[in-house]
Amino acid sequence: MKRALISVSDKTGIVEFATGLLAAGWEIISTGGTQTALKQAGVKTIGIEEVTHFPEMMDGRVKTLHPLIHGGLLSRRDNSEHVKAMKEHNIQPIDLVVVNLYPFKETILKADVQTKDAIENIDIGGPSMLRSAAKNHEFVTVVVDPSDYAAVLAEIKENNQTTFATRQKLAAKVFRHTAAYDALIAGFMTDLVKEKEPEKLTLTYELKQDLRYGENSHQEASFYSDALPVSYSIAKAQQLHGKALSYNNIKDADAAIRIAREFTKPTVVALKHMNPCGIGTAETILKAYDFAYEADPVSIFGGIIVLNREVDLPTAEKMHQLFLEIIIAPSFSAEALALLSGKKNIRLMTLDFRDAKDAALPEKVSVLGGLLVQEQDVIEENPKEWKVVTKRQPSEAELEALSFAWKAVKHVKSNAIVLANQHQTVGIGAGQMNRVGSVKIAIEQAETAGKMDGAVLASDAYFPMGDSVEFAAQHGIKAIVQPGGSIRDQESIDMADKYGIAMVFTDIRHFRH
Repeated sequence: MKRALISVSDKTGIVEFATGLLAAGWEIISTGGTQTALKQAGVKTIGIEEVTHFPEMMDGRVKTLHPLIHGGLLSRRDNSEHVKAMKEHNIQPIDLVVVNLYPFKETILKADVQTKDAIENIDIGGPSMLRSAAKNHEFVTVVVDPSDYAAVLAEIKENNQTTFATRQKLAAKVFRHTAAYDALIAGFMTDLVKEKEPEKLTLTYELKQDLRYGENSHQEASFYSDALPVSYSIAKAQQLHGKALSYNNIKDADAAIRIAREFTKPTVVALKHMNPCGIGTAETILKAYDFAYEADPVSIFGGIIVLNREVDLPTAEKMHQLFLEIIIAPSFSAEALALLSGKKNIRLMTLDFRDAKDAALPEKVSVLGGLLVQEQDVIEENPKEWKVVTKRQPSEAELEALSFAWKAVKHVKSNAIVLANQHQTVGIGAGQMNRVGSVKIAIEQAETAGKMDGAVLASDAYFPMGDSVEFAAQHGIKAIVQPGGSIRDQESIDMADKYGIAMVFTDIRHFRH
C-alpha cells in the first residue's frame, strides 16, 4: 500500500486531496493540527507517533525528525543496501509528502511582531521533510503548493503514481520554495543583528507577471516583486484599466514615482525614457498638471503621468486630450475614471502614497557577473543650511525655485541640468557626456518655450570650469544651485560674481547613472 505524509499549515484543498488519496487506496500519515482537520472531515489518518513510536514534544518542535520518517523518505528503492536497512529497522517507505511551512513571512509582516514569535515560526521539520523527499524525487512525490494538488491526484488516479517528469518538476519547486523561505529568515536575522554587509546576500523575489517582451521585442522578460511587499512600489500598484504593463513601462513608472515622493504639495510628474520631461507643483492638482504639461508639451506625448492627489474630472479632461501610456495616482474620482477608461490602451493605476517616504530599502542593480547594492538617494536636505558662495544672495523667490529644481535634478540622468521656476521645470538637459552640453540643451528648451524669465539652474554635480556658468549667465540665469566640491570651484564662483549670479552650494551630490 502506498503511503503519503501530510503536514500543512495552509489547509486549502487538503481535505479534498486526502480524500482522493484514500479513494485511490493510499494510507495517510499526518501530524498535529493537520490530523485534527482531516479527522474532523472524516478522513482516516495514521498519527505520526504511531509511526515513530515517539510522542510529539517540545511544543511540536520535535515530531517528524526521526529515522522512521526520513528513512522512509530518503531510501532508494533500487538500492539493495537501502532495502536491507529498511527491513532491519522496520522502516516503511513514504511515497508522497505534502508539506507547507510555518507562516514565517506572514508573521514578520505583522506591524507589532515580536522576535520570539518570529523565531517560533521558523519551520525545521517541514523543510527537512521537503528536502529529503525532493532529493529522492526519483521515487518520492513532493508537493508544497496547493495549486499542484489537482494535477498530482489526477496522475495517481490514473496510474497509482506520478510520472518522473512530474516528480522532478515538483522537486525543483520545493528547492525554490525552501531556498526562498530560508532567504527570508536569513534577511530577518541579518537585520536583527544590524549586519550591513553580510558575506552572503540572500534575496528572494516572487513572480508577479510574465511580460510580452523586454526592452526590445526579441528579449524575453518577467516581472518579480520583493517577497516582503513594499507598499509604495509599482509592484503593489493596483491596475484599474488598460493592457498589461511592459518592461519599459515598469522601469519608467518606477522612475516617475521616485520623483513624485519628493513633493508634498499637489504635484504632477511627466516622464519619458527614465527622465522627467515636466514637473509641476501648485495649490491644486489641476494647476500642477497645467504646469507639468506646459513644461514640455511635446515630450509629454506618450509619456507616464504621476499625480500625488486624486485625479478629478477637470484634470482627467485635460489628460484625456493626449496619448499617455500610464496615469498613476492615489485615486480617481468616479467621473475621472469613467472618462479615462474610454481609452482602450491607457493604463490607469492607483498607488498608496502614504508610505512613500518609507520605501527606502537598499536598491540593487545587476551587472554582468554581480550585483551592486546601495542606499537609495533619499537624504533629507534643508535649504536653510545651504551655503551662498557668491557676493549676490538669492531672493526668497529664487531660493524657492532653487529648492524645487534641486529636488528635480536628482532624478535626471547625469550629467544633469534642470531649469525651473517656483512652480515647474522649464528646461531639462539629461545624460550628456559633458555638463555644458546639458546646460545648452536645457536653456534651448526653455528659450524655445519662452520660459527663461525668472528661471534658476540646478546641476546634479559641481561645475569644474566656468564655461557652463558663463553660458547660463549669457542667457539670463540669475541663480544656480550645485553641490560644490571641485578643486576649481573658485573659477565658477568668480564667473558667477562677474555676471551677478547668486550661487548656492549644497555639499551633496546627486549623480544618477
